[in-house]
Amino acid sequence: MKSSDDTGNTGDTVLFEVRGRTGVITLNRPRALNALTHPMVLRIDEALTAWEDDPAVHQVLIRGAGERGLCAGGDIRAIHDDAKAGTTASADFWRDEYRLNAHIARYPKPYVALMDGIVMGGGVGVSAHGSVRIVTERSRVAMPETGIGFVPDVGGTWLLGRAPGLLGTHLALTGAAVGAADAILCGLADHFVPAAALPELTAELAAAPAAEVLRRHAEVPPPGELAERRAWIDRCHAADTVEEIVERLYAEGDPAAKETAETILAKSPTALKTTLAALRRAAELPTLPQVLAQEFRVSCNALTSPDLVEGIRAQVVDKDRSPRWSPARLEEVAAADVDRFFAPLGAGRELTFPGLSTC
Repeated sequence: MKSSDDTGNTGDTVLFEVRGRTGVITLNRPRALNALTHPMVLRIDEALTAWEDDPAVHQVLIRGAGERGLCAGGDIRAIHDDAKAGTTASADFWRDEYRLNAHIARYPKPYVALMDGIVMGGGVGVSAHGSVRIVTERSRVAMPETGIGFVPDVGGTWLLGRAPGLLGTHLALTGAAVGAADAILCGLADHFVPAAALPELTAELAAAPAAEVLRRHAEVPPPGELAERRAWIDRCHAADTVEEIVERLYAEGDPAAKETAETILAKSPTALKTTLAALRRAAELPTLPQVLAQEFRVSCNALTSPDLVEGIRAQVVDKDRSPRWSPARLEEVAAADVDRFFAPLGAGRELTFPGLSTC
């Protein structure tokens, strides 16, 4: 079926083919950095289900069209419009998107994600839950939600909450994008392959298992930044509150720590406090579906937060990069303001996983 997306591209927004032993998914909205739409999510899930029982398909590969990246996330302009209108399109999208994330995480066949270029938000959701995650020297992997008044989702609090030490908390609060070595260090990726080798790697996957192909192409990535900053990152982010994290960062006397504090202070105060709470609650939950169910509550409750509409307006709609957060200061965000994001949605509205228990 042909469709037209909001960038003016006409054609299939996600492509499927079987090349030899591999089912190939290509996100095909290059002018929109392959941002996910609801129909794309549904079609990917349908393809994965079909290939799961197809003996001719031994593994799956997901990649992005164009040269800029795998996927920049979900269509946040649509979320902005939905939040302003008070409709349910975003909740419907997230329900199916988060179920897709869980499907990828439990997929019984090798799921190979080419995390080349920009991989953010929903792009992390369709890649970092896979079993074979490949980054390149061009990779920029991030969960930047606090910058738009939102909270990491698509299983992001599960992934970041299980990163070594407090590296995941650092990435969640700052929204910082990391390169190949740091993505591997944080558990968001597994292998480094030079971008120039991806066409050959992709071609070889048609005839050989992913593990065999990677033995020929995987290399040691260029050095990252987080390993040498680990001591102060862990020390500062162990604080009980975002306010104290910022205080500790300033007290370090390290320029990188000071820059981190200033980056955090530019984000939505409400989103920062909710993100810290979500990470710490996620660390106590034993399964990804349970974490996704919690994230669904947070995401749906965020639709009524003024910061989500304002953050997307400032970053994407008007692009003035000057959000007016409400409240504007961390100390003005009360515990009750955070707790409301975790409030139950009510009967019939919670995220469930048919055939899976979230208990």
